[in-house]
Amino acid sequence: MSIPSVTISTPSGTDITVGSDKPLLLIAGPCALESEELAREVAGKMQEICARLGISYVFKASFDKANRTSLDSYRGPGLDEGLSILSRIREEMQVPVISDVHDVSQVAPAAEVLDILQIPAFLCRQTDLLVAAAQSGKAVNLKKGQFVSPWDMENGVNKLRGAGGKKIMLVERGACFGYNNLVVDMRSLPVMRGFSCPVIYDATHSVQLPGGAGGTSSGQREFIAPLSRAAVAAGIDGLFMEVHPDPDKALCDGPNSMPLDTIEQLLVQLIRIREAVAS
Repeated sequence: MSIPSVTISTPSGTDITVGSDKPLLLIAGPCALESEELAREVAGKMQEICARLGISYVFKASFDKANRTSLDSYRGPGLDEGLSILSRIREEMQVPVISDVHDVSQVAPAAEVLDILQIPAFLCRQTDLLVAAAQSGKAVNLKKGQFVSPWDMENGVNKLRGAGGKKIMLVERGACFGYNNLVVDMRSLPVMRGFSCPVIYDATHSVQLPGGAGGTSSGQREFIAPLSRAAVAAGIDGLFMEVHPDPDKALCDGPNSMPLDTIEQLLVQLIRIREAVAS
C-alpha cells in the first residue's frame, strides 16, 4: 500500500519525510519533561543511535500532562517553562521536537516552538482543538482514542483536512479491553493507513494499564518489544516510545517506559523486520 508522505522541516534544515519507502520515524523521549538535563541526556543518546541506524528522529516530551490519574501526579513544568526547554533543545541540539497540546489556547504558542503538534488520545474528538492545530500549519500527530474504532478515525482526519491540515499522522495506542487494560488490534494499522496518512505505533502507551495502580497508571514494559515487532511486521511508518534512563524512577509513565540503555538492541531488530517485509 502506497501512503502519501508527510514532510517535516527540521532545525538542521534537513527535512524528515515519513511514509512508504521512507526511513522509519522514531518519536521518543520521557513522558513528561522532568528536567532540562534529563531531556538533553535522552535526546542526545537517541539522536546518536538513530543517526547510526538510519532512523529519522523526533524528540518527545510533554510540557504538561493534563490527563494524569491523580490530582497529585506530576504533570510537567507547564506551558511557558516547558516550551522554553523544548526550544533550547531544538535549537542547540538541532533536533525536531513534539509535545501534546490539550487546549486551543496552547496551540499558537506551541506552534511557535514545536515541529509537530500532538493531539492526545483522550482529545481525538475535540473539534475545536483539531481545527486550531490544523490551522497552525504544523504537522499534526493525532492519537487514536482508546474508545474509538480505527475506522472512526477517518472523522478526525476529515476534521483536520477540512480545516486546512495537510500533514497528518495517525497513532495507534491500544483499545480499552475491560477495566485497566488495553489491547492492540493489529488490523487497525492497515485500516488507518487506508486514510492516506502515515501510521505511527505507540509501543509504550499500548502496554499501559490505565489507573492500574490505583492512584496512578501501571504498565507492562516486557511487552513493548514483542508488540513493536508485530507492528513493524504489519506495516507502519513510525514508532512512538517513551524512553527514560531509569524508568522505575520516572515521574510519569515509568512502568510502561523503555529503558534508554536497551532501546538500540530493539531498534536493530525492528529495522531488520522492516527490511524483510519490504523485500
